[in-house]
Order: sequence, then structure tokens, then C-alpha cells
Amino acid sequence: MIKKSNFRISIIILGLAIVGFSIILLNLDGKSRLGSKTQLQQLASFPIPHPTIQYGFVLDTFQVSRDTIQDNEFLADILLRHKVPFSDIDELARATKDSFDVRGLRADKPYTILATDTSKAAQYFIYEPSVFSYVIFDLQNKTANKIERPVNTTIKSGAGIIQSSLWNAMTDNGMSFELAASMEDALAWSIDFHHIQKDDRFKLVYEERSIDGQPVGIGKILGAYYKNVDNEYYAIHFENERHAGYYDLEARSMEKAFLKAPVKYSRISSRYNLRRFHPVLRRTRPHFGTDYAAPTGTPIYAVADGLVTKRSRTRGNGNFVKLKHDDVYQTQYLHMSRFATGVNVGTHVKQGQTIGYVGQTGLANGPHVCFRFWKNGKQINHLREIFPPAKPMKAEDLPSFYEYRDDVVYQLDTVLSPDQINPEIVSTNP
Repeated sequence: MIKKSNFRISIIILGLAIVGFSIILLNLDGKSRLGSKTQLQQLASFPIPHPTIQYGFVLDTFQVSRDTIQDNEFLADILLRHKVPFSDIDELARATKDSFDVRGLRADKPYTILATDTSKAAQYFIYEPSVFSYVIFDLQNKTANKIERPVNTTIKSGAGIIQSSLWNAMTDNGMSFELAASMEDALAWSIDFHHIQKDDRFKLVYEERSIDGQPVGIGKILGAYYKNVDNEYYAIHFENERHAGYYDLEARSMEKAFLKAPVKYSRISSRYNLRRFHPVLRRTRPHFGTDYAAPTGTPIYAVADGLVTKRSRTRGNGNFVKLKHDDVYQTQYLHMSRFATGVNVGTHVKQGQTIGYVGQTGLANGPHVCFRFWKNGKQINHLREIFPPAKPMKAEDLPSFYEYRDDVVYQLDTVLSPDQINPEIVSTNP
């Protein structure tokens, strides 16, 4: 019905344009009818209205109402305000259950109502569950159609110089928190981001996803470079039928047995120290772990694949989880605010899986996780432990990897650091 209406409107507009043009031509003298340049230019200068098209509709032909889903608001609450009878709403919910269950509407998500006459029932309800898609509910025909928006991927680059933290350096240079998290993930096995120094440098080449020219997220980091004093680290993302992940320049997997830390966005507030003054007990006692301070609720990750051997609470440790990784290594995570769903004694967890959340249960004077590390039954300082390197890629995959690596490294080399773009930036470690 709406398509026919739009077609009629288009025909009327075209007809009026033809009539207007004919009248002008009839009023021209003989010479003008042969093509007066000035008058034709004047005719061409009339502005041509461009229709507003969204969701596949010409919005100019509708009364448009936009809003967001409110807390405890249901589809019926919305459509009843737009003259849609409850019986039609119920029929719509039943008919579209398999294509999109209306119980899946979420608070704070945007929606649009289209109506040709606001005194009558609306024709369309359009719900946007994410920036990547929208759902068109045809209120007359009782159908729902989910449309995926086309996503464009472009290659971007960035660089920075550390002044306080990787996060600050990236956001200060116009990069997002999401990109900073991806950068940390790419180098998580090689760099302890709690020990980075002022004037460390980084570069990266990455994918940026956009819809209609607006950035909507980050894809893969294709290549990352980090310089810490005299040490240089590269992470190259490579995929084929046998491999997928980050590799160093020698085709060794960046994924090692253990992550450097169990939390992101944190700082070390207390180190492994056999003569540490306890801030709560107010006396000297050994501290066999490393404390990572972070806001309450920050996810705590398993630093390696393992089996949950303990999930408990004690007066000193608060809520804690202990993992066995193999016959040599075990780890423990203390003072959690709560445990992650599904993490129980006997559960197998993967490296990087969330096992709990930062808190200050037990003997803790602030939100943090006390991370403890056992080797052959003895607690050790994990920051000083040297783990064996990962195995290199198979020989038959090396030629394609090296070709891809060289291309990514070339892109990284062409990225300019902030002090190369602006020489006024002072750095003590060029």
C-alpha cells in the first residue's frame, strides 16, 4: 500500500515538473525556444529536493516518531499510543515470534514509528537492537524482517609515546578504549603493561568498521609494534587454514602458556614481598602474591588453561578461586566481589576466561585482586618467572607468513610517531 502511495507521489511530482517546464518554454520567444542559454541556466538553478531515505522508506511521505525503549516498557505500551489496537499487537507478536520475538526488546534501544496519518493506526514499527541491524515490523501485514546494515572495513594506523599508561597514550592520540584493549590483547603475552616506562613507543595497523561513514567498532589489529627501552616487540596477526592468531617476526605464536596479568586497566599496588607491612593487620608478614588494584567489578581472567580446584571464601582471602594448570603450576585469585557464572570446582577454564570480578572481600583495604602463583608447590614471584617460548610455525606455512609479515612491517614502518608529526613533542628516548 505504501509503495503504491510513494509511486503515485513520484508520478505527480514528475507531472508537475513537466507542466512547469512546458509553460516556461511556451512563454519564451522564438529565439528563446531555440535555446536561450541564460534562461536555461536559470531553469537549471532551481533547487531539486532530495528525498530522505532510511530503512528503505522515503520518510518525507510519513509522520515520523522516534524514541527509545523505556525501562519496563513493552511493545504494546508503545503501539497503543500510536492507535494500534491491542488485538493487532497480539496477532503481530504471535506471527513474528520465529523471525523476532518482541520479548527481546531492550531498554535504551532506539525505535521509529511511521504513520501516514497520526489520527489512525501506525503502519510500521522499526526497532534497532544494535548499530549493525534493525527490524522492520509491518503492522498491517503482521510481519517482521531483520535487516543487517552493510559494514565497511578500512585500514587505519596509529602511534603514540607513553607518558603514564598505554590507555592514556592511545586515547590522547584519538584512539578508542576498544582499540587500546585490542592492542593490549595482541601483546599480552610479551609485555607486562604494569611495568611500562615513560617514553616507550608503539605503533599499530588495524581494521576500523563503519556504517554509512560512521565508525562502529574495531576489527583485527593487523600488526602491532612496541619499543621498551632497547627491546622491540612485534605482533603480526596471521590466518590460514591451520593458524589464526598473533605471531612474532620469527613466526612463533605470541600466545604463551601464561598471561602477564589477570586483569586489565589496573596497576600493581603491592608486589611479592617476604617482609611486607600488612595495611590491615598493621604488622610485617610475607606477601606471597602481587596485588593489582582495579575498580570493583573489573573482570578477573584465568592466566592460563586450567581446572578449578577451589572456589571458596575465607576470612583473610575473601572470595577466591584456585586453578591447577598442570603438574607444575597453580594460580590463585583473591578478594573477589563475586564469582563468574559457571565457575565451580571441577570446571575447566580457558586462558583469558572471566572467572570472577575485582572486589575487596576478606582482609583488603581497597578493591584489588591478590594474584598468587605456585611452581612445584611453592609460591613464587611470577613476574620473575621465565616461561618457555612458543613453538614456531610449520615450515610449509613460513613462505606465506613471511610475505604477509613483510607487508605489515612495511605499513608499521611508515606510521609516523607524534614527535615526528610535531617536533615540539619532547621525548627523552628517541
